Amino acid sequence: MFSLAEAMGDFKKQLEKGLIQRAYRGLMDYITDLKNYFKNKYPDYYVSGALYYGYMDMTYFSFIPDSLKQRHLKIAIVFVYDRFCFEVWLGGYNKQVQAQYWQMFKENGWDKYTLVADPKSVDAIMAHILVAEPDFSVPQELTAQIEQGVLKFIADIELFLNSH
Repeated sequence: MFSLAEAMGDFKKQLEKGLIQRAYRGLMDYITDLKNYFKNKYPDYYVSGALYYGYMDMTYFSFIPDSLKQRHLKIAIVFVYDRFCFEVWLGGYNKQVQAQYWQMFKENGWDKYTLVADPKSVDAIMAHILVAEPDFSVPQELTAQIEQGVLKFIADIELFLNSH
């Protein structure tokens, strides 16, 4: 285990190289563009105004169709740093809602996407990897992959909720 002083020394060395800043800025620009793409293409959906930047653990924004908003559910499009991938999460507006829906999915044998182990300890009911190895060299294709995955995820959840 590294001390804070050792970690900060390494952090400073990495920053001096300049690539981390360039990569981070590029990632934030891409995710901001992705958020704006969803906001412009899907004006009937709620898209959060700002990104949650996180602590280099995750960065995300909300993308919520009215059908889920009415149930106090939300969708998050998430970049997960340690796995370096894009995921889509279903969450509740609060921990109580999350636990209620998590129980519903579990009791009804949901196996389409992975339920989290404990909905009270994370901000999701379920999570699904959209793009395991994102290729940022062709951002339009990456955006299309994310969009298709998110829309399928939402449709599958709506189908389940409408039948239960």
